[in-house]
Amino acid sequence: MGEILSTIIMIILLIPGLFAIYFFFFDRRQQSHSVLRNYPIIGRIRYFLEHIGPELRQYWFINDNDGQPFSRKDYQDIVIPAKYNKRLLGFGSKRNFEEPGFYIKNTMFPKQSDELRMDQEPKIMTKVYEIDKELLFARKEHREDRLIDPYLLTDEDAVVIGPNCRYPFRLKGLIGMSGMSYGALGERAIEALSTGLGRAGGTWMNTGEGGISDYHLKGNVDLIMQIGPGLFGVRTKDGEFSWELLKKKSELEQVKAIELKFAQGAKTRGGHIEAEKVTPEIAKIRNLEPYQSVDSPNRFNEFTDTVSMIEFVEEIRSVTGLPTGIKIVAGHRSELEELARIMKETGKGPDFITVDGGEGGTGATYQELADSVGLPLRSGLPLVHDVLSKFGVRDRVKIIASGKLFTPDRIAVALAMGADLVHIARAFMVTVGCIMAQVCHTNNCPVGVATTDPDLQKALSIDEKSYRVTNYLVSLREGLYNLAAASGIESPVEFSRRHIVYKDQFDRLHEINSVKGPGA
Repeated sequence: MGEILSTIIMIILLIPGLFAIYFFFFDRRQQSHSVLRNYPIIGRIRYFLEHIGPELRQYWFINDNDGQPFSRKDYQDIVIPAKYNKRLLGFGSKRNFEEPGFYIKNTMFPKQSDELRMDQEPKIMTKVYEIDKELLFARKEHREDRLIDPYLLTDEDAVVIGPNCRYPFRLKGLIGMSGMSYGALGERAIEALSTGLGRAGGTWMNTGEGGISDYHLKGNVDLIMQIGPGLFGVRTKDGEFSWELLKKKSELEQVKAIELKFAQGAKTRGGHIEAEKVTPEIAKIRNLEPYQSVDSPNRFNEFTDTVSMIEFVEEIRSVTGLPTGIKIVAGHRSELEELARIMKETGKGPDFITVDGGEGGTGATYQELADSVGLPLRSGLPLVHDVLSKFGVRDRVKIIASGKLFTPDRIAVALAMGADLVHIARAFMVTVGCIMAQVCHTNNCPVGVATTDPDLQKALSIDEKSYRVTNYLVSLREGLYNLAAASGIESPVEFSRRHIVYKDQFDRLHEINSVKGPGA
């Protein structure tokens, strides 16, 4: 027994020694890393610690309110409602009230629950977790069925996109899923999202520019079909726009609107997908060659200016009968004014405009575009709203806001600043398991969300995650009604700029300018 133990100890000591000798002689001769040439062993330890640094900072060293693009608190504000359908907290807020920011004005006479305009039918059967015991090294919990209220808008408050179209899009919820393509996300993630959103009702799912897949259709949820400059899903093999394919896709029962994607907050350019993500199934949907990297053009080749763009929108609406809109990132005021002026002069234009902020996310983009190109949402959204109002065309267009709107208070501020509806992307990724590893572009997502690798996708339980999607969305809608009651209004559709205020770093209050919001 002693000999066996001695052998084991020798092996344990020998293996690190062999590695040390190998690194010592190998690193002394390599040309790439100066620190390794002089300090082979310490240098290896340094690179190891650097490699695991993001994980150490995320879980141990960064304050709950720090960290980008989402802090630890942000992450918990998504996960806890999704898993437990709860937003209660104890002892107080973790917000730094010394910093400048927006606040929602309360009233001395808030609304009672029975004074709010909301539709609580049909009830939703979901599954939530309950904690039995919280231990130091383990948590004992169980999952149980629960019947919950949907917190939908009443029929009179329902938002209608394209009321003059052959097939208007009518919504009883203000929150939907932003564009995330099948390909950027794997099929299990798409199916879980579709199923969870469909169960919640009163919402929609934007397909992303990758086209419609069977997994988008699994949950019987309404779809906004996004078309990007790559024309995926409506292109010929040669890359030309196909009106025949557009008409065919638009006739699917679940497709309720068309969105032309001009830009995305994190990448005001064409999209990109790595070769290993382009499986034969994805290639078929996009009419591409499998396992080849794809870059969309920076813009549509079908039009070159505002006039021709509007004509293209008009033709799509005419062919499909569906509300047709555009997705933009606000930049030049003069371009927005030209769009609004032409809309006023011609009576034509998009039925909705999705305004994405520069803080938006993506599977892959360049640092310089993500950090510095395009206005943040809280600058771009009021700019778009005010320009459309100035030219008298705001009432013809619905505005969908997008950009880190993952809590009820953030959504309420966006509604007050001029949005009619809200898009959410990354928070929904978190509900299906995303841990913010930030390797979306590599196809190596460790939790099977942003990957098409079948082995990695085994980590994602479609059934379990779909209920988290449902709980999160319904929790957001409930939170919006809580805020409406505190503000003295009967429905979140009534939020306007008079309901918010900005506090600067000197604790001075600034009223938002007097241009009325859609609910004012």
